[in-house]
Amino acid sequence: MSEPSRARAGSPHVPGDELSDPPVVPAETTGTGDAHGRSGEPRFDVFERGTLPEWALVRQRLDTDEVDDVRGAVREALQPVIGTVEPGMRVCVAAGSRGIDRIDEVVRATIERLREAGAEVFVVPAMGSHGGATPEGQLEVLASYGITPGSMDCEIRSSMETVELGEVRPGVPVFMDRHAYDEADLIVPVNRVKPHTDFTGEIESGLAKMIAIGLGKQKGADTFHRQGFAVFHELIPEVAAFTLAHAPIPFGLALVENGHARLARVAAVPAGRILERERELLREARDAMARLPFPEIDVLVLDRIGKDISGLGMDSNVVGRYYAGPTGEPPFVQRIVVRGLTAETEGNAVGIGMADVALRGAVEAIDRHKTYMNCITAKTPEGARIPITVDSDRDALAVAIAACLRVMPETARIVRIRDTKHLELLYVSAPLLLELLAGGRCEVVEPLHGMRFDDRGLFTERLD
Repeated sequence: MSEPSRARAGSPHVPGDELSDPPVVPAETTGTGDAHGRSGEPRFDVFERGTLPEWALVRQRLDTDEVDDVRGAVREALQPVIGTVEPGMRVCVAAGSRGIDRIDEVVRATIERLREAGAEVFVVPAMGSHGGATPEGQLEVLASYGITPGSMDCEIRSSMETVELGEVRPGVPVFMDRHAYDEADLIVPVNRVKPHTDFTGEIESGLAKMIAIGLGKQKGADTFHRQGFAVFHELIPEVAAFTLAHAPIPFGLALVENGHARLARVAAVPAGRILERERELLREARDAMARLPFPEIDVLVLDRIGKDISGLGMDSNVVGRYYAGPTGEPPFVQRIVVRGLTAETEGNAVGIGMADVALRGAVEAIDRHKTYMNCITAKTPEGARIPITVDSDRDALAVAIAACLRVMPETARIVRIRDTKHLELLYVSAPLLLELLAGGRCEVVEPLHGMRFDDRGLFTERLD
């Protein structure tokens, strides 16, 4: 028997030649006599079955090695390589990745030391298509880190214009920021080394990626992403090596963070060792990275996502999920809830498409232009998809649990975190607590208690 098909527009109606009506969800009385709340949006009371489990506030013990004196650490790191800078040289400092701990202090100390060597210094944004892919937008992004002409005491030259350096492969041109290439004698990239959210390789996020993509601006990022993430582990080292052979980059400043997302290492790496050294630093960063200490989670609640948290808004290495589904590494999460966006992301909600449920406040905060520019350039439009949208945390939990397989509210394994970058404190539901404490890496801060909501159904407990 053939499946029924939808009737085409303009064709005669044939009885039985249409999809059957979907099941009707009975309206719940909410004071208006229908299934809508005060906002006129649908309520989900029908899914509020059973009783939510209690949860406890737990602290996870993470790597705490940290740089206390940023200026001193930068100066010490630069000492072996500063001899490559001669008096009178024009030096461009490339900065751009979001969410790096004390990046303004790092860049300022770098500029200071370069000037002491006799250089004339300026800064360029090296962030591909971020900031809406406009010069003004990229200046705003830098300013959100505390990097401004006033705070750095030097000029910031922002432009989307590029110079083509050649082709690394047939049909794969390599681009570089025009200000950096045309107006500097030396270019010094400053970036954090960390696991990437979209691909896995010996070299992921770091100096090589900034050299290959960040300095290429929107045109370079678009060209690079057009090849697909499946080849990034090969292309990033290739393009970085090609660029290093065609542009005056004497060294880069690599940063590594600890499990609390605090600066733990500053390393100046000579150009000839960038690819080798970055492999070592990536292993160090991966070992120090904070993770969720569970193999399986039914519902993961994120208070916020944003570009300052991760390139994907939420780190796929933490949530175990990418746009196409599970990454194959734990935790295995059935449903993800997003409650809001960070202020620093300035409406860029890239990655919200990985969530299953979102609060209305998060959706209404989206800057569509910034989000779409980022997602289209990265060839991942699915990152801008809007999840099921609800008005309250209570509704979000009800919908997320109802969308899980073989889960009842009383037994739901629920975890709530601030974001994927800050994992020291987390709320853990009772069905997960014994398993968590058995691992010996966590301690209870606040014992099991009922989830607390206000009269709007929003959590009253904070995680910051």
